[in-house]
Amino acid sequence: MAIECLVLGAGQEVGKSCVVVTIGGKRIMFDCGMHMGHHDCQRYPDFARILSATPGATDFTSAISCVVITHFHLDHIGALPYFTEVCGYNGPVYMTYPTKALAPLMLEDYRKVMVDHRGEEEQYSYEDIQRCMKKVIPVDLKQTIQVDRDLVIRAYYAGHVLGAAMIYAKVGDAAMVYTGDYNMTPDRHLGAAQIDRLKLDLLITESTYAKTVRDSKHAREREFLKAVHKCVSGGGKVLIPAFALGRAQELCILLDDYWERMNLKIPIYFSAGLTIQANMYYKMLIGWTSQKIKDSYTVHNPFDFKHVCHFERSFINDPGPCVLFATPGMISGGFSLEVFKRWAPSEKNLVTLPGYCVAGTIGHKLMSGKPTKIDLDKDTHVDVRCQIHQLSFSPHTDSKGIMDLTEFLSPSHVILVHGEKPQMAFLKDRIESELGMPCYYPANNETVSIPTTHYLKINATEKFITSCTAAQARDGLEKANLLCGNHLSGVDGDVKADEGILLMEKSMAPKILCEDELLQLLGTERHSVQFESLLSSRVEEVQTTIVDDVVSEF
Repeated sequence: MAIECLVLGAGQEVGKSCVVVTIGGKRIMFDCGMHMGHHDCQRYPDFARILSATPGATDFTSAISCVVITHFHLDHIGALPYFTEVCGYNGPVYMTYPTKALAPLMLEDYRKVMVDHRGEEEQYSYEDIQRCMKKVIPVDLKQTIQVDRDLVIRAYYAGHVLGAAMIYAKVGDAAMVYTGDYNMTPDRHLGAAQIDRLKLDLLITESTYAKTVRDSKHAREREFLKAVHKCVSGGGKVLIPAFALGRAQELCILLDDYWERMNLKIPIYFSAGLTIQANMYYKMLIGWTSQKIKDSYTVHNPFDFKHVCHFERSFINDPGPCVLFATPGMISGGFSLEVFKRWAPSEKNLVTLPGYCVAGTIGHKLMSGKPTKIDLDKDTHVDVRCQIHQLSFSPHTDSKGIMDLTEFLSPSHVILVHGEKPQMAFLKDRIESELGMPCYYPANNETVSIPTTHYLKINATEKFITSCTAAQARDGLEKANLLCGNHLSGVDGDVKADEGILLMEKSMAPKILCEDELLQLLGTERHSVQFESLLSSRVEEVQTTIVDDVVSEF
């Protein structure tokens, strides 16, 4: 039996995560995301390939056993309403409770930005989002879900954003983990990823920062605060493009605390109205946050920001310094792009990019160099004279974290997704050379076949187990050391094994038993062959007789 992995998204790129895994005849779709940098057919995964790879399937519901969403970011869930309501998938969809609560906010916010503000063709409606979410089955951490008679899934804490989960899936003896996005180090409002030590045939892991080892969190925070404070002290405006959920809360906590300590009166704004709803959910789902947040929650809710207030569009041209969180992140459109066009031409202003920006977005262009002009389309250009500050407050794990998790889980094979090709090639070489695990990084629409280990379960009779125990006791200290795990073999490399008879009957479970039990089962008496040694004189006499007999025949 093999595990077949069809990568429909995030293959040698960051965006539209979607991996369809066939394991033991069951087909699981991990994530169903969209690409923030595309506005054509490349925006969504090529779902038609699922039916092409599924002989006999007439629709997606019959082709897919279940869909599992790891978290609420659009590059992991943005195509889900399209897949369920437009493509017609009607099977089970699993995600954690926080993801189910927050996903509709992200999906509707993005839909409004694309349709209302940019005038794009509507891919799915508000009603589609509502119908899609009614299909979702929420799961808790470490809750074992029996999808059907053979398929089991389980969610583990991934850090990254509120409600993010790594997914364990098992069919028969074949087992795997799909990490989604995760963070191996805690931050101000979330803990580090946590997972049990599991026996795995396959690990599919993100590789966003495959070559990066980040500085300490405190050093990054100091650098960020220094850049922001310097800009506003000089009368400038700071634009922080961020999605309404995730990094926004992390940086709001950081700035709110710094403003309080420094007694600053400069306004901090948040442009997204849905932040009020988001912060309400963060307060409700406090159990999914970091231990520090949980410990301080009874005294003060850190999501009740003292210095952060709502931003009105009429404030854009107001004089004086300010800090503005504007959605969406990456300056991929919407209000953050509108503000960027107004503020970018001023040398006093600052644009700080706190995380990864997907290729094709304005944020990615700013991170790729220091452009003096950006073309939005053939008729629209933006002069860029403002300061550009890039700092990794990304909630993704770095190269060290990926290696640590891979070594901890010790899978038989590794597949890298959600990364850039050159960096993935570097990480693949490290995993193979340092950890000795076969590693792959397929492109979109490629399939990788992973061999699995088949374990045969054998029953043992009580008499066989008793005889083994007695034999071990007779072996004395050598065997005792072996049983305690002090040695992997006996003295002088002589590995002693207990002997039994394996009985395999049609439609019966295999069984190992003692020799006399088999004789009793067969109704047969014991027969033995006995060999005797001959004295040399006797052997010579026998040989002479044989020779004489042979000669006499001629």
